[in-house]
Amino acid sequence: MNITKARNNLIESQVRPWGGINYDANNALKNTPREDFVPDKYKKLAFADIEIPLNAKAKMFNPKIEGRILAELDIKSNQTVLEIGTGSGYLTAVIAKLAKSVVTIEIDEDLSKQAQEKTAKLKLNNITYKVADATKDLDINDFFDIIIVGSAMPQINQNYLYLLNTNGKMFVVEGEYNAMSAKLITRISKDKWQYKSLFETNINTMQGLAKKASFKF
Repeated sequence: MNITKARNNLIESQVRPWGGINYDANNALKNTPREDFVPDKYKKLAFADIEIPLNAKAKMFNPKIEGRILAELDIKSNQTVLEIGTGSGYLTAVIAKLAKSVVTIEIDEDLSKQAQEKTAKLKLNNITYKVADATKDLDINDFFDIIIVGSAMPQINQNYLYLLNTNGKMFVVEGEYNAMSAKLITRISKDKWQYKSLFETNINTMQGLAKKASFKF
């Protein structure tokens, strides 16, 4: 596989046609080795337009969603980012190339360790890793310019909104099952937020929030 060609094709055939037209973000996506963050058995699918399983409960976003998220957020080099759901660490690494700093939270300790090992090879020194359950009270005493929630929530956690700086932006997917909507939320004042619907999707629900199926006999 010609890796350089595959990375370029990913941007031109998947990311850009789906609204990922942010030049800096696309460069960061293209210049971060996605193939190194994909589990070994899925290496041949590293650049495919699919979600790639990381384990039984977690998946990587497909490339076009990653590109769209970054285009909508338009992360600047002086901004701080909170990522909820480290996953593979690929998007974490891309964000770290764009932002001033990244705090990334992952419920699965093994995934967090693997992500740290992979991003360490890229010599990124502006990432702080935390292992925690983001459905509970987070041990965070800071505000952020950008928040990215990497899995769906049946309802948006209002506490997250208060972690945004004024003019800060959050990407989150709200809903359940086949009725999920990606949203961009901007904090425009102390107690006011602006909501923008971006696209319909279907991704994993955040661990601890998924409703258990009920069966009737």
